[in-house]
Amino acid sequence: MIENIHLHNSWKNRLQEEFCKPYFEQLEQFVVKEYEKQICYPDVSDIFSAFNHCAFEDVQVVIIGQDPYHGQNQANGLCFSVKEGIKHPPSLINIFKEIENDIGIDYPASGNLERWAKQGVLLLNATLTVRAHEAGSHQKKGWELFTDSVISKISEEKRNVIFMLWGGFAKKKVKLIDSSKHHILTTGHPSPLSANRGYWFGNKHFSTCNKILEDLNNKFITW
Repeated sequence: MIENIHLHNSWKNRLQEEFCKPYFEQLEQFVVKEYEKQICYPDVSDIFSAFNHCAFEDVQVVIIGQDPYHGQNQANGLCFSVKEGIKHPPSLINIFKEIENDIGIDYPASGNLERWAKQGVLLLNATLTVRAHEAGSHQKKGWELFTDSVISKISEEKRNVIFMLWGGFAKKKVKLIDSSKHHILTTGHPSPLSANRGYWFGNKHFSTCNKILEDLNNKFITW
């Protein structure tokens, strides 16, 4: 099932050997059964949306989430993003508030972050699927091995990518990134629990990111 879903060629060519590994075959069997017997998110066609909206060659920024939203009609395959017309979850609200404070962009009506992905922001969840209303239900089934290989591949094959690592989980991915040729920005998670303790607001990641891109003579992100 997973292997047959459309995946942008720039990623398919680089990740093909992952699909053939035993862990991925077991992961695929698990995901197929889950989608047959349970309500799961995102829609099957959106599982690889992060890759299909941002080709490997275009990746300038990587933002790492944990797993998809598990509420009805929320997840669209991009971390922290929701479908058009869906109420913004608390973490996304705090992201938009920080952008507003950091670079003065008005709070947007849409929580769909495809507009970021199309500018070279890879919005990667560590786990790409989840059972409805059960956060973390598809963790430790193999997705993390797959997405870690994605991060490693970006680190190895590209230069000057900006990795935004928000919260303890994302910060653990630093071991996969060559800091001598990439830029790593770390801060607290945008969830209310972290943000209300002072670990999110004021991080200025969005202006910092654009300053790095400007210094590299690359096009900045319209957040």
